[in-house]
Amino acid sequence: MKLQDSVVAITGAANGIGYALARRFKAAGARGIAVADIDAAKIAAVAKEIGALGFACDVSREQDIQRVVRETETAFGPIDLFCSNAGIGLADPDRNNAASAPDADFERCWNIHVMAHVYAARALLPQMIARGSGYFLNTVSAAGLLSQIGSATYSASKHGAIGFAECLAITHRDHGIKVSVLCPQAVRTAMIGNEPEKGSAAVDGIISPEELAESVVAGLVAERFLILPHPVVTDYMQRKTADYDRWLGGMSKLRRRLQQ
Repeated sequence: MKLQDSVVAITGAANGIGYALARRFKAAGARGIAVADIDAAKIAAVAKEIGALGFACDVSREQDIQRVVRETETAFGPIDLFCSNAGIGLADPDRNNAASAPDADFERCWNIHVMAHVYAARALLPQMIARGSGYFLNTVSAAGLLSQIGSATYSASKHGAIGFAECLAITHRDHGIKVSVLCPQAVRTAMIGNEPEKGSAAVDGIISPEELAESVVAGLVAERFLILPHPVVTDYMQRKTADYDRWLGGMSKLRRRLQQ
């Protein structure tokens, strides 16, 4: 796709990946940018900084996403690219029990990591189908393709996000609608904590949000479904599908090492 003169909406844009994407799309010449986040004060500052339309938005509430879409299209015209980027990270309460997280944690992750993508699609598909164009960029994670040691809620919901994105891409390819999933490993944001070098985040290196944004632009221009800022993820996926049991054994070994 062409970012110049496009209309773009980005959720989770007050910090980290979403903020870097907003600034990069502005530099690429996007005509209209809408930024949304649950942190009303921070997103207002971001909107002012880059000359965007700002929204306080809880992506787990369908009506909030509908409002972002409706008011953005009223201000700028049809949304060309919707970046469903908001996310959270919740650790397993008991690292030795994959089922230890309460229902509320599973539901919260599911609503933010999966249903928010569904809500965006519901709000935009009718008009995208009618005009025969449109683009969804869904921020997922390498955890959606592989796994996340220490967080069953994150891993399970991110796998769900991949499944929905695949359905979106398959069903609407013939409607002229494009889909990309952004699946990085560690990015230097608040989500990886205060000491990222001591955990799984540092296994393959931590990139900056700005580096990630460059990968996103390249992936959108090429219209690739999988955008992998850490190319080694491709190798891991191949190992996983080639010998699932061996891959599981390797992940268990990595888990033991990280717990030492």
